[in-house]
Amino acid sequence: MSNSYSLANLGWHPFFQQQLSLQEWEENFPARVIEQHKSMVTIAGDNSIHHLDLHHHMPELVVGDWMLVDENRAFVRLLERKSCFRRKAPGSKVQYQLISANVDSAFIVCSMNENFSLNRVERYLALVNEAGVEPVVVLSKSDLVEAPEEYIAKVQSLDPLLCVEGVNGLDSENLDNLKLWTKTGNTVAVLGSSGVGKSTLVNALLGLDVQDTGEVRAGDDKGRHTTTGRSLHVFPSGGLILDTPGMRELQLSDCKEGISATFKDIEQLSEHCRFANCQHSSEPGCAVQDAVDDGRLEQRRLDSYFKLLREQANNSASFAEKRAKYKAQSKFYKRTQHDAQRLKGRF
Repeated sequence: MSNSYSLANLGWHPFFQQQLSLQEWEENFPARVIEQHKSMVTIAGDNSIHHLDLHHHMPELVVGDWMLVDENRAFVRLLERKSCFRRKAPGSKVQYQLISANVDSAFIVCSMNENFSLNRVERYLALVNEAGVEPVVVLSKSDLVEAPEEYIAKVQSLDPLLCVEGVNGLDSENLDNLKLWTKTGNTVAVLGSSGVGKSTLVNALLGLDVQDTGEVRAGDDKGRHTTTGRSLHVFPSGGLILDTPGMRELQLSDCKEGISATFKDIEQLSEHCRFANCQHSSEPGCAVQDAVDDGRLEQRRLDSYFKLLREQANNSASFAEKRAKYKAQSKFYKRTQHDAQRLKGRF
């Protein structure tokens, strides 16, 4: 990233300005995390770039975060996030993993080949909708299929108002429609599974080879996983784009509103069920099942809805249990310390 970009180019909005007191504005400097490493982050401010070492007393930072630093570029405080992508950490860990922050739009990239999955698109839509970010589904590798319009129609059937674009990431002229989201100050995150062509897309939009790309594997038309870090890059038009490593596992938690927004057609149908607590399985007068029976709603989509609801409920319960356990332990430690101080010197 060049060191000649203004705060406006970096995505500074009134939302962040309003969080600062006059004294903070006079004594400190806003800076944004543009690269994330294990023990440090790279931050960019007004015409400057610096490296900031991470310490245990600092909050967890992620690419896209805005913070205040002092005149020595030392950390002062983290600003409230306008939006944040997070998921349940992969595996059995009961903790969150931050993906990016302060994103305005999200390109959900899915390749047009045998790895195409509407269920996966719905999963990413739930994540993006939960964050309150504008989703754009980008169907890549249009040059490798005979009828890309069929894939576009399938995704468009999820929501007639959803923005869906079919692209060939190797042809920069084919990406003109996506440039609508690259205006000055707008931050776009690129999300998707490994090998769907995210890095190729980022390079084509930027006109630079800022991300490594892997050759397509023989047999399944799937690209190799190449991006291993997160970083912000500036479009020639002034916006920013954030490429993320491919996610082999995207588990949802605390995502009920995002699921509701993604499946609003099902939730609207459920309002017409005979029973308020209808489970949409075998109850009489179920408007959702009636829609499945007469072809207005796919059984696949209903199954996907149920699956994501169960997943987020289970994961959210696990987090709630962990928080309750931590709270009980904290109370025990405080009580023990208090009793030790009270009884000190009595024996």
